[in-house]
Amino acid sequence: MTSGSTPLAATDPLPLRPRRVLVTGCTGSGKTTLARSVADVLGVPHHELDALFHGPGWTPRPEFATDVAALAATERWVTEWQYSAVRPLLLARADLLVWLDLTRAQVARQLVPRTVHRRLRRVELWNGNVEPPLWTVFTDPDHLFRWGWRTFGRTAERVAEVLAAPGPPVVVRLRGRRDVRTWLHGPLQDAAGR
Repeated sequence: MTSGSTPLAATDPLPLRPRRVLVTGCTGSGKTTLARSVADVLGVPHHELDALFHGPGWTPRPEFATDVAALAATERWVTEWQYSAVRPLLLARADLLVWLDLTRAQVARQLVPRTVHRRLRRVELWNGNVEPPLWTVFTDPDHLFRWGWRTFGRTAERVAEVLAAPGPPVVVRLRGRRDVRTWLHGPLQDAAGR
């Protein structure tokens, strides 16, 4: 099934062997984790957009758009569909869009422990950056938790626009971890010829 229709489900066969894959979902849905798994199954490179975007001190890298354009021009990749400045460019080249359509409760069960772990362990994320102190959830309106809550429905709106448009990419909708496992070890592996 292509755009202009309903998305494929976790058990539906893929009509192609994906070469350029976008993974979308709200903040904390597991986009990067799934993107890495998809890249492993397909044997293609994964490029983490957050690593391309964030410079030291959480500053945007000036080369971000140029780096993403170079990435999009290649023939095989998996990345996250985020950052409004580059979304159209990536979408124009993608042949598959995987949508992590989780509930707020599912996302909270993933995002809260992940963020707390990263902060307490001071895990370096990108270019020397670490999660800010946990108390900043109360003072920073753009704290990850608050941003995720505020922007929760935007992904569904964007995917609806993709589905309403003619042509590629194929869209797959995954509604939880079970769907992710089913799809990775079923339709995606089948499409990869493994």
